[in-house]
Amino acid sequence: MASTTPLTVLVVGATGSIGTHVVAEALQQGHHVKALARDPERARASLPDGARIVAGDLGRADTLADAVDGIDAVVFTHGSHGGPGQAERVDYGGVRNTLEALGQRPARISLMTAIGVTGRPEGAGRGDDDPITDAHAWKRRAERLVRASGRPYTVVRPGWFDYNAPDQHALVMLQGDTRHAGDPSDGVVSRRQIAQVLVSALTTTEADHKTLELVAEHGPAPTDLAPLFADLAADPSGSLDAALDKANMPLDTEPESVRQELEAVRTG
Repeated sequence: MASTTPLTVLVVGATGSIGTHVVAEALQQGHHVKALARDPERARASLPDGARIVAGDLGRADTLADAVDGIDAVVFTHGSHGGPGQAERVDYGGVRNTLEALGQRPARISLMTAIGVTGRPEGAGRGDDDPITDAHAWKRRAERLVRASGRPYTVVRPGWFDYNAPDQHALVMLQGDTRHAGDPSDGVVSRRQIAQVLVSALTTTEADHKTLELVAEHGPAPTDLAPLFADLAADPSGSLDAALDKANMPLDTEPESVRQELEAVRTG
């Protein structure tokens, strides 16, 4: 069941290739949108007139007070673009800093990560021989922060952006994150439909505490997402990981800073 009450939604990553679609989708669904940008003047050219652009540096929680003020929900679509330490600072740090800025304010969260984010075989080593990418490891840690926060949330792990055929819009929501080829054979989906799912999850009761991999098969787009969300298993209460995910990232082997930040989010 979807609520029709308009929300004030903060979009993190608003000027990116998914974020611009999220801003447009949220406005189309009747929400009020705050779009986070480091440079508001530059951001204006890529965003619809209905969005309120707010200045803030995702790397610094103390710059996000205006961004989180008065919001009901956050959609995270940000992501790093490679380089040493970027995934930790951006993919993970952006979620950590936004949650810190939110403090005790209630907010519904939609977090976009990636299909294959848990692709770490049992017993895999750490460091250069670790088969999981650095970005995926930090995206998964960002998921854990959201789950630990105690807030209502949906985590969406989309397949490859816009590799879908013109008739490929029948959305499929998977769980267990079993596709780890690292190419479009893992699944494909349009940017526009990713945005639709992220925004619709904010007001769909059946989406709460659900984690899913999002792909599209040949066929028409669904007219109602609630049944797709309803068919998913909810993440176990108190768990850092998603329903059906492999337990292949033990907390006791995680960096001390990550464990401390998880505890800080939990105790709020």
